[in-house]
Amino acid sequence: MIVGGDVGGTKTLLGLFEPAADRLLRVVGTYSYATNAYQSVGEILGQFRRAIGAVTIDAAAIGVAGPVVGNAARLTNVTWDITASEVAGALGTRRVRVLNDLEALAHSVETLTAADLHVLHPGLPRSDGNAAVIAAGTGLGEALLHRVGSRLQPVPSEGGHADFAARTDREIELVRMLRERYGRAEVEQVLSGPGLVNLHRFTHRGGECQMLEGVADGDIPARISQAGLGGRCQQCADALRMFVSAYGAEAGNLALRAMATSGLYIGGGIAPKILPALTAGAFMDAFLAKEPLRDLLEQVPVNVILNQEAGLLGAARYAQEWAGLM
Repeated sequence: MIVGGDVGGTKTLLGLFEPAADRLLRVVGTYSYATNAYQSVGEILGQFRRAIGAVTIDAAAIGVAGPVVGNAARLTNVTWDITASEVAGALGTRRVRVLNDLEALAHSVETLTAADLHVLHPGLPRSDGNAAVIAAGTGLGEALLHRVGSRLQPVPSEGGHADFAARTDREIELVRMLRERYGRAEVEQVLSGPGLVNLHRFTHRGGECQMLEGVADGDIPARISQAGLGGRCQQCADALRMFVSAYGAEAGNLALRAMATSGLYIGGGIAPKILPALTAGAFMDAFLAKEPLRDLLEQVPVNVILNQEAGLLGAARYAQEWAGLM
């Protein structure tokens, strides 16, 4: 059996899979855990191991929301260290890899079906091109997929922590606010759940928002999105518009950096929840506003990943190939 994992700042998914010759693994079972309800990933893995019983685990790969160096990682938005040896001890297998979560998500791209995707822009995909993945959730992740022969090879990055590039006078004002609050303005401070809260703070200019009365901190980004989509608060709607436009611009930046002529994929938990806003036009307007290379970006297919277990599947797929269990 193979174990795939997707450890995020909010939710952790673990799955048990049977290897398959066609690389489309069979899901035996998936398990979801609230990350912050546990003290360590080892505690979650222990509960998972008890849940699946005495099965033999041949290999495991765990995608984590943070930079991975030497088969170990520290999560960016949760104070956890995750090592391959800890995972191996909890699961009872020596074949373990720790991956960046967007690298794991990228490993799923070639197996996603039409039902797993919502097409924002069909483009004209090239079979010899690269691809890229961007995903806003608790944080912001980015990964490239480099074309090697007939396959796409995922390449991790920490692009979400690069500097935020303001495009308008209003975004320059936003950068000033972020610098005052954090010391610098990075992309994740705009494009993430906490980033949406920053935009809400900016559009409200310190004023109160009735939409957030009595709302728990962890539910605030979702409430802002809901209020913005429903038009119940004009400042919330303004924050959501700024979010969507900035998301499109950063996705366009990534597509240029990757030369993603095979496609740009939008993952993460936020995109499917704000699909009406993403399809309204502002996202693609910002994505394409890259003169003199607008014509190039017109050819890039842009898809939203609807399958919220894609990162889990990608991690398991990587584990199968890395361990040679084909």
